Amino acid sequence: MSLKLLTIISFLLTSTLLSFLFIQTKLTKPISAIKPLINSIYFPDSNLSYPLSFAYLISASAGDAPRLIRLLPAIYHPANHYLIHMDQGASDSDHRQIAEFVSRNPVFRRVGNVWIVGKPSLVTYRGPTMLATTLHAMSILLRTCKWDWFINLSASDYPLLTQDDMIHAFSDLPRDLNFIQHSSRLGWKLNKRGKPIIIDPGLYSMNKSEIWWVIKQRTLPTAFKLFTGSAWTILSRSFAEYCVVGWDNLPRTLLLYYTNFVSSPEGYFQTLICNSDEYRNTTVNHDLHYITWDTPPKQHPRYLGLANYKKMVTSNRPFARKFKENDRVLDKIDRDILKRRHGRFAYGGWCSGNGRFGSGSCSGFEAENYGVLKPGPGSRRLKTLLNRILSVRYFSKMQCR
Repeated sequence: MSLKLLTIISFLLTSTLLSFLFIQTKLTKPISAIKPLINSIYFPDSNLSYPLSFAYLISASAGDAPRLIRLLPAIYHPANHYLIHMDQGASDSDHRQIAEFVSRNPVFRRVGNVWIVGKPSLVTYRGPTMLATTLHAMSILLRTCKWDWFINLSASDYPLLTQDDMIHAFSDLPRDLNFIQHSSRLGWKLNKRGKPIIIDPGLYSMNKSEIWWVIKQRTLPTAFKLFTGSAWTILSRSFAEYCVVGWDNLPRTLLLYYTNFVSSPEGYFQTLICNSDEYRNTTVNHDLHYITWDTPPKQHPRYLGLANYKKMVTSNRPFARKFKENDRVLDKIDRDILKRRHGRFAYGGWCSGNGRFGSGSCSGFEAENYGVLKPGPGSRRLKTLLNRILSVRYFSKMQCR
């Protein structure tokens, strides 16, 4: 393939990728009675409010509907906002199952903070369509509601504490912090990620297929420094706005570069924030996930089970991945940490009638419970981790190196 032809193809694909950020947002209407969308957030007659809010993107693909249906109540909280992206490649049955689950839940309908992307994208493993989906979700959530941090999860993730714990532990932190695990030591990724050029058919095709590789390789960039790290992040609203709006040209320049980059979600945000004068000093070098990797090159996380339970809890991290569907360790997390029965909501001050092993249906959600937090041991565990990674000894030495 000639370099000229490759340049044309790259330009067309990049234009398609950029269009994901600006297409008209179309959401399904599980809470369809209230318009406009921004007014669907539940504000009860109460003087109480929550100290902060998280915006979650939950990504799912074919066969993930049961996992997602279990995950959403486990991380649900009326203070937060939830956007579900079910890959276009999933079956009609998967899409219908999720839509019915969300639309029929009385709490979701009343609070109005759970949405489903109504025009989902094809997502290719290791392709830039994964990055496009994340940026699209950011733009939707920025336009739709107020929040402090953006969190991306997959359907195979699971929480290791309640959302009351999470909100309480984060409430004293500066709102500009960005939890992005990153490193400039690319090692084997220099030749396997930095130099290859790939094309993601999901950017232009209606049919899902694998990425394909261009024979010709490129040299490493000199206009910016490459960083790599975890695809799982917790990003401040300010940095999310910078990623989408970009008041200088760096976000767009890097988006053009990462359109043809293998596993771009593991490099785009890291490279962007560490090459930004404004944001590089806001990085916390941690993804707040418990993951056990395969042997080098550590590309694939192992499934977690009961044998990992103790280490998961003592890691003090709020999330873990990945899990098989309905693994027994999830039942133990539900019972011992989240204090929820299968299919019910996790324990929280907002959820009336949710005792130690209460029903957790929260169908009697009362206004006086809105704004009430009941943090438990999970909050103390997370604060221990946050205090360590935000300490002077750790924080400044681990930034963008």
